[in-house]
Amino acid sequence: MAVYLDNSATTKPCPEAAAAVENMLTENYGNPSSLHGLGIDAMKTVTAARQAIADKLGCERDEIYFTSGATEANNLAIFGAASAMKRRGNKIVSTAIEHESVMQALDELEKQGFEIVRLMPDGKGKISAADLRDAVDEKTILVSMMYINNEVGSVLPVEKIRKIVTLKNSPALVHIDCVQAFGKVDVRPKKLGADLVSITAHKIHGVKGSGALYVKKGTIIHPRTFGGEQEKRLRPGTEAAPLIAGFGAAVEALPDFTQQSRQIAELNKYARERLGTLEGVIINSGEDASPYIINAYIPTFMRSQTVLQWLYSNCGICVSNGSACAKGKRSHVLTAMKLSDEIIDKSIRISFSRYNTKSDVDALYEALRELTEKYPR
Repeated sequence: MAVYLDNSATTKPCPEAAAAVENMLTENYGNPSSLHGLGIDAMKTVTAARQAIADKLGCERDEIYFTSGATEANNLAIFGAASAMKRRGNKIVSTAIEHESVMQALDELEKQGFEIVRLMPDGKGKISAADLRDAVDEKTILVSMMYINNEVGSVLPVEKIRKIVTLKNSPALVHIDCVQAFGKVDVRPKKLGADLVSITAHKIHGVKGSGALYVKKGTIIHPRTFGGEQEKRLRPGTEAAPLIAGFGAAVEALPDFTQQSRQIAELNKYARERLGTLEGVIINSGEDASPYIINAYIPTFMRSQTVLQWLYSNCGICVSNGSACAKGKRSHVLTAMKLSDEIIDKSIRISFSRYNTKSDVDALYEALRELTEKYPR
């Protein structure tokens, strides 16, 4: 059985989510928009999932819009906000270490004439609140920033965005990509002052293909797709009811934040201590980064992609070399952090879930010890 340490890419569906999906596929399979009994039952399940997510976010049920995942949620938030706000300005502030779904959306808007400001991180992937304050002005119509970076785990100053927007008399909407935060820290859009928040199921032991966008009541963004009444016409199309049911079940199965955070923090500390005994290993993630993610340089002549393949082929261990959506491309996050080419090309990401144990860390340690001894730099 594989030692799975790639939870920032995706997580193993929990039993509750798998059972909910199976039920919707085999028993409660009606179209949620149909008015007969099976359709009504399916809609009740979709509504229950929407309520579970709203309860976890501390918001109202009708502020949750289902999407196919975080990529669609991010695109809907960014393009929808830019379209709705373009008469009030053309400046968008973000960072150079966002997920590809944000980075590429902003690249497209830049081609369309929007001014895009990409804040640069320090050597640990942290973004300066002072830089954010300097960037926002009266022409800024959107600030889009992730809560926790998916490659190095740095925590960005999202809690200060709303205060800065208000201070600068900016009309900007606030979008926060909470994909790596939801289910791990207590994400509350109202407390964050967010207008838009993106989340997804498969990072919290739900199933792939279901995400959600929180849209604060009264916030106007324009749709990207057309053709139905679902999701109040903001995201039309037949709801993926089985996947949504799994999303809701995964949310309801989330453990207490305090207990889970303590468990993961202990595991992170143990992993850092073990990795620290391997000569030449460098931890790229800061001490104050999310405990769910450790990005580390591995001293071997192999590039990171080869390290991943060796770990899985020889030891059955799954890690990554960055965002799964980048599909092996050189990390734009580590590049933005201005790390050396050697470190960028030979770093891996280790990411935990509540199902990981110290024995998983021990297996990784032994595998990396063997690898660095056999194939030194």
